[in-house]
Amino acid sequence: MAENEQGNGSAEEKPQVRMQTLTQFVRDLSFENVLAQRGHGGEVQPDVSVEVNLDAKKRSTEHQYEVTTKLRVTSKDKESQDTLFILEMEYAGVFHVENVPQDQLHPFLLIECPRMIFPFMRRIVSDVTRDGGFPPLNLENIDFVQIYRNEIARRQAEEAETAGTA
Repeated sequence: MAENEQGNGSAEEKPQVRMQTLTQFVRDLSFENVLAQRGHGGEVQPDVSVEVNLDAKKRSTEHQYEVTTKLRVTSKDKESQDTLFILEMEYAGVFHVENVPQDQLHPFLLIECPRMIFPFMRRIVSDVTRDGGFPPLNLENIDFVQIYRNEIARRQAEEAETAGTA
């Protein structure tokens, strides 16, 4: 019977991760139609670049976190390299997160939370570019895991460089 008790103890389930999106909102949005300001007309071949930065912070309420995705979209003409438009947006979500081990909380907040609100960001970018006089820009899926890994690698390289100069 001792084996059964031990077996039941080891088979005891960990509390299930609980995540809920409480709210999401545009914190800041800027769209600049540089092409229209220059009065340029005619055919252009757009080349679009997208930069993404992530930030997460604990809120004063227990188990609540605010995660912000900062997006900068720049479109340039492939031939002349003239800027066509610049879109900058900070899109935030407030999440209730429970039962995530402390060592996994940081990646959870910077990978899973942005992934949950990305479809809403994509729609806003599409609407703003369309309403700004361009064809709607439908962003490709963003690999938040790779962004997280790149940031960790960048920080480790920075720490190694700092340790080497000290």
